[in-house]
Amino acid sequence: MRRPRFILLTSVLLTAGLAGFWLLNTSRAATETPEHTVIRSQPPFEIRDYPALKLATSPMAADGIQGGFGALFGFITGKNQSGSKLAMTAPVLIDNTTQQKRMSFILPKGAAENGVPQPLDASVQLGQLPPDRYAVLRFEGGRSARNEQNAIEKLRAWMETQRLKGKGVPLLAYYDPPWTPVFLRRNEVLIRIEKPRE
Repeated sequence: MRRPRFILLTSVLLTAGLAGFWLLNTSRAATETPEHTVIRSQPPFEIRDYPALKLATSPMAADGIQGGFGALFGFITGKNQSGSKLAMTAPVLIDNTTQQKRMSFILPKGAAENGVPQPLDASVQLGQLPPDRYAVLRFEGGRSARNEQNAIEKLRAWMETQRLKGKGVPLLAYYDPPWTPVFLRRNEVLIRIEKPRE
């Protein structure tokens, strides 16, 4: 009687351990994020300086987040001229334009320094986000047009109280894989701001 219970308990513990290992290695903690400097923090708002970031970008289809994700994921998993695999980074960026939205993956630092292979999919373009200063708001919940618009409006209202002048379109930043529970997700909206004169 004891042996079947021992085997069952061992199986449960092994399964839980493997699941925990998988979750840890696919979680935000195990994913490279871009370096930045926090200039000012007033939670949930921050002002940050980012260095230049190399990006792979693809247009999003009308069906939403899946439109550009497949092309970009194909690129980092070997659909490129050298067949190289690139590490997934966070966050995934979406520019919030009224025209066709674009999704971008930030390229890992090692690949950006050592040369990035050319994509085979013509919808994937390589580019760079120049160094700049951003006002940032962290917001909760799933990805929806309503959540995004509320976050953008809240950040712009805070910027107005701080007398910060924005420029360009907002960027939406999603840090977590889709299986992350909604209440644990990290989402941000970033708006470039004018730096004060030195």
